[in-house]
Amino acid sequence: MRLRHNALVRPPDARPLLFPSTRWTLVLSARVDPSMRRSALQQLLAPRWRPLYVIARRHGLDPSAAEDAVQSFLARLIDAPPGNDFLARLDPEQGSLRAYLKTAFRHHLQNLGEHARAEKRGGGTRHADVVELEAQLASPEPSADALFEKAWALVVFEEALAALEREFAAGARRGPFAVLRELFAFGTASPYPELAAAHGMTVPQLKSFVHRAKLRLRELVRERTAATLAEGEDLDAEMKRLVGAMTA
Repeated sequence: MRLRHNALVRPPDARPLLFPSTRWTLVLSARVDPSMRRSALQQLLAPRWRPLYVIARRHGLDPSAAEDAVQSFLARLIDAPPGNDFLARLDPEQGSLRAYLKTAFRHHLQNLGEHARAEKRGGGTRHADVVELEAQLASPEPSADALFEKAWALVVFEEALAALEREFAAGARRGPFAVLRELFAFGTASPYPELAAAHGMTVPQLKSFVHRAKLRLRELVRERTAATLAEGEDLDAEMKRLVGAMTA
């Protein structure tokens, strides 16, 4: 499966986001500054539709109904009146964002009637990645939780990879990012000799370049993972879980 960059990631020349996505500071800032609430919630929640989609499908909804369920859930979180919404109940010290969304969405599904599933029908963009998610759903995964964890891990990885690409685009790092996009994607990459020749590098130079990029990518993944954990949760254990979920 090839990774796609999140549509909410801004191009390198755009004004930087006030807070990086997936950060608990994003949640806290939206609490204290109503003017940035909707934007903050969109940045935080919209990239996480895929883990929720697989939960809906395993719940028994067909693909269209599953998309509608996710869309209505996210819309309610984003559009709820300030002070009576998701932010008022979400405490970074009491649990991770992942755990909260999974529990809240399952509760949403239990209470979702036909009208609620259809109320956003046709009012939003259908997700192109549904085909890839359906392929995962057809695989012999043991449970909805396993699929959720894998989809969540891939979102974190994509966000980190997009952040790394922005560093290259801004000139903070040098080298052919296209090589990294190919090697870090989930698919068949060209052999190192071919990649090196195509980009005017020796194989040792390519290996060194990729090694440095992997180290930086891991740092970016750790940053984004740490920022979604509750106070006192084990970051190393969470990283191990993420890697295990991606490679399962």
